[in-house]
Amino acid sequence: MVQLHVKRGDESQFLFSTAVDAPLESVVRQIAAIYNGRLKVDRICSEIPELADHGITLPPNMQGLTEEQIVELKLKDEWEEKCLPSGGPVFKKDEIGRRNGQAPNDKMKEVLMRTMEDAKALVSKKQVQANVCVTMEMVKEALDRLRGAVMIVYPMGLPPHDPIRMEFEDREDLSGTQASLQVITEEECQLWWAAKEMQRGKKMQDYIGRNEKTKLVVKIQKKGQGAPAREPLVSDEQQKQMMMHYYKRQEELKKLEEADDDSYLDSEWSDRQALRKQFQGLTNIKWGPR
Repeated sequence: MVQLHVKRGDESQFLFSTAVDAPLESVVRQIAAIYNGRLKVDRICSEIPELADHGITLPPNMQGLTEEQIVELKLKDEWEEKCLPSGGPVFKKDEIGRRNGQAPNDKMKEVLMRTMEDAKALVSKKQVQANVCVTMEMVKEALDRLRGAVMIVYPMGLPPHDPIRMEFEDREDLSGTQASLQVITEEECQLWWAAKEMQRGKKMQDYIGRNEKTKLVVKIQKKGQGAPAREPLVSDEQQKQMMMHYYKRQEELKKLEEADDDSYLDSEWSDRQALRKQFQGLTNIKWGPR
């Protein structure tokens, strides 16, 4: 199988396995789905700690308001009593006024946090170092684990405006957020290798030949952004090793220069005429008045 090391910019994303005769249309579609699926897992995992600490989100018209403003405007959260955590809530006020403060107890909080860590590890970028290829099935498993944990803690479900539920139902609204800049739709997705776009309608073998044991570094790019930057000739780690070697070599040369001293030529033992002078009585001659 051909192994693709998928990057976005200079940052590793995941490893993907395919075949040399695979149509690029299918490869691009699968890579885009995995890439966006991993982003969805990350977005949900970023909300889980807030859910565990401060409960469900308030309705949009109540978020950011003080208690006095809520009373003055006669607003009421109709979902507070419907969406209570298992085992009863523990009040923990949300200082930014985004969630209702009815947090799960410690046992339920542990369920959420442990599942979050497991889901993140399943699709982590560290899988690249472990040489594990990420599949869409792994992404779906991570989402299923998160969904199951939320259902355990909130058996009545989350309110429809909660971002975690919106993510599970594919209703998330990312417009105007930093997260929206990271998403690459299937239609916009491009794969680049060796400064060339891998065109849809062709097959992998049109670019790499028929060797099934090929490993490539490909870059995922949004259509219209042009060619991504080329990979550096040496990695950061290799450059660091080269700099260390250069420094050690400089130190060695410096020590050799310090050792390259010809003062020994003035020593008696280095005088080639010492034996002749000794026979002629020319040694230990002192000049000066007696």
